[in-house]
Amino acid sequence: MRGFGHVAPPHTSVRDRLTVPFPRPARRSDWVGPLLVALLAGVLRFRHLGRPRALVFDETYYAKDAWSLLRHGYETGWPDRRAVDPQILAHPGTVPVPDTGAFVAHPPAGKWVIAVGERLFGLDPFGWRFMTALLGTLSVLMLCRIGRRLFRSTALGCLAGTLLALDGLHLVMSRTALLDLVVMFFVLAAFGCLLIDRDRARARLAAALPADPDGRVRPHGPTGDRVGTGPRPWRIAAGVFLGLSAATKWNGLYYLAFFVLLTLLWDVGARRVAGAYRPWRAVLRKDAGRSVTSLVPVAAVTYLAAWTGWFRSDGGYGRHWADGRGGPWSWIPAPLRSLWHYESGVYRFNVGLDSPHTYQSNPWSWLVLGRPVLFDYDSPKSGTDGCRTAADCSRTVLALGTPLLWWAACCALAYLLYRWALRRDWRAGAVLCGVGAGWLPWLLYQDRTVFSFYAVVLVPYLCLAVAMTLGALLGPPGASRGRRAWGAGAAGLVVLLIAWNFVWFFPLWTGQTIPYADWHARMWLDTWV
Repeated sequence: MRGFGHVAPPHTSVRDRLTVPFPRPARRSDWVGPLLVALLAGVLRFRHLGRPRALVFDETYYAKDAWSLLRHGYETGWPDRRAVDPQILAHPGTVPVPDTGAFVAHPPAGKWVIAVGERLFGLDPFGWRFMTALLGTLSVLMLCRIGRRLFRSTALGCLAGTLLALDGLHLVMSRTALLDLVVMFFVLAAFGCLLIDRDRARARLAAALPADPDGRVRPHGPTGDRVGTGPRPWRIAAGVFLGLSAATKWNGLYYLAFFVLLTLLWDVGARRVAGAYRPWRAVLRKDAGRSVTSLVPVAAVTYLAAWTGWFRSDGGYGRHWADGRGGPWSWIPAPLRSLWHYESGVYRFNVGLDSPHTYQSNPWSWLVLGRPVLFDYDSPKSGTDGCRTAADCSRTVLALGTPLLWWAACCALAYLLYRWALRRDWRAGAVLCGVGAGWLPWLLYQDRTVFSFYAVVLVPYLCLAVAMTLGALLGPPGASRGRRAWGAGAAGLVVLLIAWNFVWFFPLWTGQTIPYADWHARMWLDTWV
């Protein structure tokens, strides 16, 4: 093959294959880029956060449930929203809170998060949106650092974070007191913890490999089969975050299942590189039990801990259902049986939810932005509410991703499928796992009423997919100057188009008053109206 110009790749030691080194040692300056990107995201998310001054979409449920949690420790049944919502907006914090427990469709963790903002700033739009805006900003910072660890490149990490900062759906959900952004944050935090755990476990395995007399480290079967990877505190932290995600909305459970499988595959790959004779058997013997117990039981305990207010109450919905009841399960404490009964009813409600809605959509259309959700709409008359044209204006909050970003992500996912299936690139597999866990399970519920904003949980992984693809477009290390220049120009053009697209749609995401003709010009697809 050398006669045909083939050049063998340089030899990579087993230790470097197990723990791919960063190009240079970590420095404090590595935080400058992520912090600047997070600052941009924070300005976009906190600017005029209290507008619109209304209970937008499902805020009418979650903002009031969070206030009930602060007052009673459990959700209560509020009067008809057409009567109580105007009172809340006119006299924040003075509306009496009912004390009768209410049946609610989601666990309390996400509403406790919203309640923190209400505790700090009161029952008004800024108060109930504060924490989602904060978590949205922090998620951008986290993604910058996660991208750096995943790609071993601060630039690509900051690119992924910038793309997340410029995504319209993430922006809208950060400025709205709904639960899906909270799920996204906890899942992303778990993903980051698992990446750190992967690096540290592989480093321990690499350190245990014996060296030859000449100093070279080679695969060693007994070491790969028998050596443990030590304590895994970051995996326990991931279990806590996954428990919090499931205690916000149950779709967090899918991420728990996907991430358990992902970590097992990572452990198998590490054992195989280390030289294990039977890597699957070695993982089952040395890693699987610890992986499952670090994630599943920890997540379960965290889930139950989120119900502490309900357990301590007397008025929570169904709290005393099991008191005095016998039967074959009477050995289980009554509060746990009451919670099981409550949650089984919630499950039946959720899987049977099929009431038609104007903005419902099929999950097959989510990645191409087939049907966004209109959270708020108003038509200010000429000369009122900032409408300065002769004709009427439009003011909307539209849960729509940045179109060019999402459509570029669809192409990037195809590239990542190639990298994962044919080149065995674990980074591509990790990103695809994040997308798949947030999207594929919804395909099972074709008859259920679902909305495209549920996909906010997978937006960080779409941004990672685009960043990885643009990194490949830049060219491999050692590429010619012309190849690198061409790749940099193409990647830069994609990023500039996405940034322009964000600026163009920004009024639709933030409730700005614009002429009706300008609003209509932004309705690129008929299904967006």
